[in-house]
Amino acid sequence: MDGKVDVWWAIATSDQMEYEISPEEVKDKLDAGEEFTLVDVREPWECETAQMAGAKLIPMGDVPVRAHQELDPEDHIVVLCHHGVRSMNVTAWLRQQGFEKAQSVRGGIDAWSRRVDGKVPVY
Repeated sequence: MDGKVDVWWAIATSDQMEYEISPEEVKDKLDAGEEFTLVDVREPWECETAQMAGAKLIPMGDVPVRAHQELDPEDHIVVLCHHGVRSMNVTAWLRQQGFEKAQSVRGGIDAWSRRVDGKVPVY
């Protein structure tokens, strides 16, 4: 095989955790009592509007300073934002820093509100 195929095959067959997790998968983990750290990377005013119980607020701009102090690289870390863009950026950064079990909630709290918990306001 040439080098490109070898790299693709290594990535495709690795045991690495997916970068994204669906809101439904998050709910299943919560319902099953699975332990993970839920990190909300939105701004404080956004969390006042809509939030998920138990989420740790670390605004995106604070993540580089606070991540190594407040998060355990061995933990499963689920990152949440409004629509999933900021959380994916933070997840990619965390992975580069050695947080191999970081995942972004696909669609963010907006998807959570619309598909899992209608009591959480949509904004």
